Amino acid sequence: MLGGVLDIAKTAYLAVRGFETSEQTTQPTPTRTISGHTRTVSAIAFFKDSRRVVSGSDIARIWDIEKGTLVGTPFGGHRLYQGSYAVAVSQDDRRVASSAHDKIFIWDVEELKIVLGPLVGHKNTVESLCFSPDDKRLASGSFDGTVIIWDAETGALLSTLRTDNTEFLFDIFAYHDWVDSVVWSPDSQQLVSASADKTIKCWDLSNGTPIGQQYCTGHTHNINSLAISSDGSFIATASSDKTVRLWSTKSHQQIGQALEHTARVVSVAISPSGELLASGDWKGNFQLWSIESTLSAAFEMDSSYDVYFAHRSKVKLGQKLYAEALSDAEKVIELNPSSHLGYELKHAALRGVQRYDDASQTFTIMLSKLDDAPDPQIRQLRQQYVSQSEVENAIRRTIHAQLENAPLRLINTITGHICDRDAQVNAFMESTEYKELLHSLVMHAPLQMELIKEAVAKYFSWVMLSHRWERMEPLLHDIQDWDIYNLSAVGTVVKLQKFCKVARDAGHHWAWSDTCCIDQNNNYHYSALTIVYLSDVPTSSESGALANSIWNMRGWTVQEFLAPKIDLFYQADWTLYLGNHSHNHKESVNIMRELEHSTGINARALVDFRPGTRDAREKLQWASNRDTTREEDIAYSLFGIFDVNLPVIYGEKRQKALGRLLQEIIAHSGDITALDWVGQSSNFNSCLPADISSYKAPSYTLPSLSEDEMQDSVSTLRNTVAMELASNLYTLLENISVPRFANARLQLPCIAFPLTEVRRSTGGDGDKFTYEVKADGLQDLLVTTEDKLVQFSPARRTRQSFLLIRPWNRYDLELVDFTDESQSVDDWPDEPGDDELVTRGLRLLVRLARPFGALLLAQQRGGEYKRIASDNEIIAQARDIASAVDMMDIRTPEIL
Repeated sequence: MLGGVLDIAKTAYLAVRGFETSEQTTQPTPTRTISGHTRTVSAIAFFKDSRRVVSGSDIARIWDIEKGTLVGTPFGGHRLYQGSYAVAVSQDDRRVASSAHDKIFIWDVEELKIVLGPLVGHKNTVESLCFSPDDKRLASGSFDGTVIIWDAETGALLSTLRTDNTEFLFDIFAYHDWVDSVVWSPDSQQLVSASADKTIKCWDLSNGTPIGQQYCTGHTHNINSLAISSDGSFIATASSDKTVRLWSTKSHQQIGQALEHTARVVSVAISPSGELLASGDWKGNFQLWSIESTLSAAFEMDSSYDVYFAHRSKVKLGQKLYAEALSDAEKVIELNPSSHLGYELKHAALRGVQRYDDASQTFTIMLSKLDDAPDPQIRQLRQQYVSQSEVENAIRRTIHAQLENAPLRLINTITGHICDRDAQVNAFMESTEYKELLHSLVMHAPLQMELIKEAVAKYFSWVMLSHRWERMEPLLHDIQDWDIYNLSAVGTVVKLQKFCKVARDAGHHWAWSDTCCIDQNNNYHYSALTIVYLSDVPTSSESGALANSIWNMRGWTVQEFLAPKIDLFYQADWTLYLGNHSHNHKESVNIMRELEHSTGINARALVDFRPGTRDAREKLQWASNRDTTREEDIAYSLFGIFDVNLPVIYGEKRQKALGRLLQEIIAHSGDITALDWVGQSSNFNSCLPADISSYKAPSYTLPSLSEDEMQDSVSTLRNTVAMELASNLYTLLENISVPRFANARLQLPCIAFPLTEVRRSTGGDGDKFTYEVKADGLQDLLVTTEDKLVQFSPARRTRQSFLLIRPWNRYDLELVDFTDESQSVDDWPDEPGDDELVTRGLRLLVRLARPFGALLLAQQRGGEYKRIASDNEIIAQARDIASAVDMMDIRTPEIL
């Protein structure tokens, strides 16, 4: 393979050092001679894969160099122009350029047909062609003394370079005869040229001066062609003296014996892999030579020769030929055991063959070689690497952070075993993903934390199952210590197996099902994917089947399809719902519209739900018509929706479970919209409903008030209300504390309106009573309740006091909502001046005079209050603006 590159370079090295190479006793011979042309092989070019070569002669042809056979049919079109003089292969191996006299063609390699051409611009034979590194341009050189740059995608002529219109970097007077061939060194720092005067010269391209002495004149006739090896260690020259000779770029001396031909040699090329040399002759033949076997007699081992084996190992690594790269790395270590270079290459090769334990040992040795190097510059290289222990610790920290939001138990979709947290981590530590991550990160300092986070997040991503429980679901003890794929495929086990296979096929290592992985960390929000299984939706169902599925009526499923970022809905036979194969059904307009209509959840929340206590009343309404098997679950199923962390206490009953949830929502957020319900009061606290269904009715919404109407009302108030009174009321309400809710006791800031009269209305509906209620400053209203109230009036007083209250809502102050993530710091208001405070106070009075949702409270013997539940919203309103001005009875009653 690449042995020839290194062996030739070795000989060059020995020549520099003054060593003589041993005489070859056997004349080198080609490994294959191909006779496929009737005229001179004027050009040869290897493909980048080193397995094919294109030759230019009477016609251009592509050859399989391993088989020695023609690939496809010869390129047509050249015979009209008396053959092909020059050829070039594009960088991506997909196109070939060839010349025919003064015309140029570009061919599609796969279809062997012309895609561009003939390109016409030269006035004489085109002798040279070359694609640009990005394959977008093609350069051509001609006997007419011009170089033309072409657009290789359209065939357009971009520019023509002549001696009279081109600014030269250097004008190098190199020879007294014509120059037949030039090549760049691989590092682009040097240029090598060959002339009809039989000499070769090397030029420094930073200043245009020659480097060292010219190459020895070994040829006896014109040098027709040059090629340089991929590592830049040697060049090959083809001559009319019927030989090809190899030269060291370091010593400028010939390496080994000349490669003898039976005719003048016109063209030469070296494969990118460095293993083969191709030469074309005057008779229409071209030969393939094994560089390694041809020059083996010139080899002599020397400890300094390791650099050349190192280069060959790097080339093999780039070709993913890891076994061969490993062999060369071992030679580097053998030749120079004190150097770190061989161990670095060995480490890379061992990674390639996935021998990670050996790679770890090799890396440790490499670091020790760097630490012990006598050269301080070599020791400095140690800073380019990261110790393995540092990487391991960083990965463990990242895993710990990643698993904070992960379920405690997950099913390994590859092995089929359920794993606890330690088993999950151990599986990663033993995985190829972990070992490859570890060995890639140690090679580059500083430590790349983003790569660690990305790899850990990908490996530990899990898929969650949302489904309707059926009879005999597999529980934890049913699958513990078993491979689920080996369980009898009957009943609900099939559902679990299918789910895990779908998750595995989607590229995820872990799966979670509530039947057997259940724990309190089942946070769907952090899952990579949630699979919704609709067991009652048959194959090929039409739109509407999802809405009617029993799954869509269960309490737990609300958070299960809202919280995840990605959902996929599967039918009973595990085919995708509506045949939708998109990666996320939340992006399906049809499916989301169906869910919106059937659940009442707006499209924004369906697609981009964010858990939390914000908009509590709306979220409670989403769950108000759903059922759960265990009564407490109607509350527990909402813990994830509201992002609350409360203990699950089965047996506490529905009212207490729901009460604890609502208490946490109000206490945490101060959001009192959860008090907006109709129905029966809870035993937990009378301000809360006994059942989630009390939130079915939409929340009361005030009639809208335009800004113009607000301004008109404020202008009127400026003429009738004392400005100081308005600003004082605003300041007073602004400083009211937030609600406090703990131990089933609610301290609720409010504006209170003591009742002055309660009189039972005629009629009634069974066990329900309707009362005419009057309160200071409010318009009269009717209240319907199951509670029997004490009737009283100014003429007939009662010891028990009643209040109609307006629970205080800070939104009435029109302040910035600091919990709204859409608000920026720039939106926050400055401290108001006196005029601004008066204006705010007047705007507040306008809102206080409008209808509001009221609560009816009855005082208890201990001074606390209880809410009187009503079957309808209690909508109260001030009698007039003057009454709103007098609303200064601000209290914080304690409600049981």
